[in-house]
Amino acid sequence: MKRLSIGKIRGLNQIANDDGIFTICALDHRGSLRRIIDEEHPEEVSYEVMVEHKLELCSSLARYASAVLLDPLFGAAQCISKGVIPKGTGLLVSLEATGYSGNKEYRLTQPLDNWGIEKIKRMGASAAKILVYYRPDLKELKAKLLKTISSLAEECIKYDLPFLVEPVSYPVGNEIGSPEEFAAKKEELVIQTAQDITSLPIDVLKAEFPAELHYKKDAAELVNLCRQLDASSQVPWVILSAGADFEIFCKQVEIACQAGASGFLGGRAIWQEVVTISDAKERICYLQTVAAERLKRLNEISNRYAVPWYKKFGLTANDLLKVKEGWYKGY
Repeated sequence: MKRLSIGKIRGLNQIANDDGIFTICALDHRGSLRRIIDEEHPEEVSYEVMVEHKLELCSSLARYASAVLLDPLFGAAQCISKGVIPKGTGLLVSLEATGYSGNKEYRLTQPLDNWGIEKIKRMGASAAKILVYYRPDLKELKAKLLKTISSLAEECIKYDLPFLVEPVSYPVGNEIGSPEEFAAKKEELVIQTAQDITSLPIDVLKAEFPAELHYKKDAAELVNLCRQLDASSQVPWVILSAGADFEIFCKQVEIACQAGASGFLGGRAIWQEVVTISDAKERICYLQTVAAERLKRLNEISNRYAVPWYKKFGLTANDLLKVKEGWYKGY
């Protein structure tokens, strides 16, 4: 069993709801958000426009989430400074630079320059998160990425800050031209990835759903795949949305939570349509109605089926750590 510490317990409680379930809204999109705003010329989307969208998203949705995930470029400090993150809502901040270096079959994630764990801790965030494009079968790249994750995990231990990792698989070779072939491979990739990543001292795994519902529809088989994912993860895990259609994401969240997930960390599935609305008042209306109701529905599903994060560690809500007299002297 992984050892928890006072700071990590505090941070994990801050990003979970009162029942220990993660109902987190992802708002840290950068490159993908720019492409939704202006598909033809994403590079022309200004800083001011990006910040405006982040503020609208956060001010409309954060109250319905146990935590929000924001980026340091356009969202985290800006939303804090405008007071749009409720006091009872946790804050995760992303570490990675947008995109990746290398080519489509060799994707190397890089931490954002002039940013890191110490700054995330200092700004008062509850946790740090990194996205990595990951293939457990690409041995050389895998070793580099695990080294990066391990280094960041050790720094999170130093600053006593919870660390979430989001590994995302991608097609290589013949899979690139065959979505069905990649979908079949993805089951194995997601489960093996969970085993690799959670062997490191991280705190929460942000996992892909281990099947494509377009190709695989048998409910019992889908639950079994998620149970394999649960068995492979040494830490609590949440399901990510990856821009899926909302109804599909609801099904994924329900199946994953029935199989051991501790909730969800969803983004575009909740709010992506709003970005195409040009009028700000109409956007806010959409967020406060359609997107808010989506988030509430995901909350209901998670609260019904998900496993509290501390149960994955064999703990109870009222006994998360044995605190001895004089603990502070060695802290």
